[in-house]
Amino acid sequence: MTSLRVGVVGVGLMGADHARRLATRIAGASLVALADPDVERAQALADELGGSGGRVRVHADPLDLVADEGVDAVLLASPGSVHEEQLLACIERGVHVLCEKPLTMDGDSSWRVVEAERAGGRDLVQVGFMRRFDPEYVRLHEMLADGRFGRPLVLHQTHRNLSVPNPDFRSEMIVRDSLVHEVDCARWLLGEEIVSVQVIGPTPTRHALDGVVDPQISIFRMASGAVVTNEVFVNSRTGYEVRVEAVGEDGSAIIGRPWGEVYTTTAGHDGAAGTWGGPIVPDYRVRFQRAYDLEVQAWVDASLRGEVVGATSRDGWISTLVCSAGMESLASGRPVDVALP
Repeated sequence: MTSLRVGVVGVGLMGADHARRLATRIAGASLVALADPDVERAQALADELGGSGGRVRVHADPLDLVADEGVDAVLLASPGSVHEEQLLACIERGVHVLCEKPLTMDGDSSWRVVEAERAGGRDLVQVGFMRRFDPEYVRLHEMLADGRFGRPLVLHQTHRNLSVPNPDFRSEMIVRDSLVHEVDCARWLLGEEIVSVQVIGPTPTRHALDGVVDPQISIFRMASGAVVTNEVFVNSRTGYEVRVEAVGEDGSAIIGRPWGEVYTTTAGHDGAAGTWGGPIVPDYRVRFQRAYDLEVQAWVDASLRGEVVGATSRDGWISTLVCSAGMESLASGRPVDVALP
């Protein structure tokens, strides 16, 4: 196989972005199918990317796309609540799949995916933790691995969004859908497991929905004794900011930060992103466009070789376990141990 025929499940913001990426910027792949319960929206995207000749098929049922013999690999950008069923169908058919986080919604269902993949005897699942492909994150990973800063002691991670328009947004979603990235980055950058997590909240911003704890501060204790602090603030009103400072015994490094003599952020107006003396990007698709391009290209290349790169189903399962502990801590305010079987 010299070209991968890819189907995309879910045509929301992320799915549509991936579909356009596959259709226009990824070598060795072709977009051949879309699936979404909103058939009209999926058809409009198919017409945009495939022309009037019907080159991009549309399925109302994602499982029909997975079963489509004209599809070699599947990119899942559907809600996490339906991932287990769709992943198991991909594994049963033996097709490679790139699954946007979270792998599933809880540890038990994530483990069933890991078990199914192992039972099939082939690695097929890559989880969409795209920061592993971002050039700045890759560089920091290399710098920590080569020991130039000595033993890592502290990792400070910041994750801010402009706003959350979803009227059904809840505090737990900050842990499950946003903090999950910090979970994977901490494990990957430091090369070790998280043994406990504590989530606490200051007085919520006035921009948060009633009852939502935003921002949230979480503390990871790592197996080596290193500590990771995380700020997740989804209604920051300044824009999309993601950065990391790694502090070691002999030095430190910061990534993801536009530098100025004095670094400040100010809120925008009427829903616009704020500024730092230069623009702040409005969302993740802008900040991590290069990372997404590199991630999907790496997935396509690996799938053509019959391999998996990036985060595995096991990484997705562990991230789900840590986030489950985080949601327990969010409710109690106390540290919760992460029990890895």
